Amino acid sequence: MDTRNVQAGADAGHGISFGEAFRVWLRVACLSFGGPAGQIAVMHRILVEEKRWISEGRFLHALNYCMLLPGPEAQQLATYVGWLMHRTAGGLMAGGLFVLPGIIAIMGLSYIYAAFGNVSFVEALFFGLKAAVLAIVVEAVVRVGKRALKNRIMIALAAIAFVAIFFFAVPFPIIIIAAGIIGYAGARSGRPEFAPAGHGDGGSTAAIDSMLGEAVPEHVRPNTARAIRVGALWLALWLVPVSALLLILGQASVFSQIALFFSKMALVTFGGAYAVLAYVAQQAVEHYHWLKPHEMLDGLGMAETTPGPLIMVLQFVGFMAAYRDPSGLSPMLAATLGGLLATWVTFTPCFLWIFVGAPYIERLRGNTGLAGALSAITAAVVGVILNLSIWFALHTLFRETVPVHAFPLNFDMPVLTSVDIPALLLSIAAATAIFRFKLGMLTVLAGSCAAGVALRMAGVI
Repeated sequence: MDTRNVQAGADAGHGISFGEAFRVWLRVACLSFGGPAGQIAVMHRILVEEKRWISEGRFLHALNYCMLLPGPEAQQLATYVGWLMHRTAGGLMAGGLFVLPGIIAIMGLSYIYAAFGNVSFVEALFFGLKAAVLAIVVEAVVRVGKRALKNRIMIALAAIAFVAIFFFAVPFPIIIIAAGIIGYAGARSGRPEFAPAGHGDGGSTAAIDSMLGEAVPEHVRPNTARAIRVGALWLALWLVPVSALLLILGQASVFSQIALFFSKMALVTFGGAYAVLAYVAQQAVEHYHWLKPHEMLDGLGMAETTPGPLIMVLQFVGFMAAYRDPSGLSPMLAATLGGLLATWVTFTPCFLWIFVGAPYIERLRGNTGLAGALSAITAAVVGVILNLSIWFALHTLFRETVPVHAFPLNFDMPVLTSVDIPALLLSIAAATAIFRFKLGMLTVLAGSCAAGVALRMAGVI
């Protein structure tokens, strides 16, 4: 690895050391609960509001690009910002740390699950945490919405995006493409409503903007030869292990099936994990017979209540697949390898998309038409985040939901009698602490976790 990466903070002039960045990214990773909306909320609060390493406009610009990519957008956003600050080493650190706590947590819970059949007590430890995360997610929607929805047109775009994706299950890429076309046309026609998002409050100039300024660092400038080299490297890291497994073990091996299936998933997970989990569950349960239906739900519960992207549930699927078919190895060893293999082929492409595409996306920041397109996409993304927030709320506050399929409607409706009273009360308390008393995120998280443990010990949950 280029040793200049370690000195990137000093060289770029923003003064943020690699060690300081490591500590902050580790903090982001350990707090990355609540699915994409919660993770974006955590990064926004720490990087934009607290540390002011990156401006509101740059954060949203990067988020828009990551929302267009297959894979977990929050992890890719962390990789993007880390790359901006400290080159490739920064991107690897930020993106790698983002998934590391989830890898460790899911692996540990998978061991317990395979050995004892359930992890109900462990999941109960996260009960209070989910209530706090729900309040943090709502705050994120409010905070980002205030900045991104600057006028009635942007508010309308966010509202239309929310209605389209929540009530009619319109595919996420269609919403984003439509918003981009509207924004591009609006900006080209000179409509002031489509001017790009501002940089927040007046004194919030971020270190990352000072770093870039007029003198754009060399690693941010597009370079075709470098893009080809980087692309070839990451394609090899992704596909060579897959090809080797197919050649050595054959397509019938469970390890080959894991590598091939989850590599395909890495290419089609547009809009985050929610958009593809139903297909993964169907294939894993009905086609490959890796898991039973209730086991898939248990794995999803693990991923929802541990740090990291929700797509980490794929590690549990790979773990159980190899555990059931160890191919001559001890079941736990095979399961460990299967889980890590699923994780490798899921996340390696994420670094490919960022390290190859980010320089070209950075170059587009000054283009009026494309800035208008991204501004409209930002508004649509607010609607999408609201959709994710409500999805998370439904599954936090209600024990049951009923799918509604009445053309053209297609959404999940909560069963009101299944409301989880302890979760509701904890969520209200957490929201009050955040919105009314302005308590810090760590304080609210710690208090909610303590309340959850107390409720468990009292036999309430």
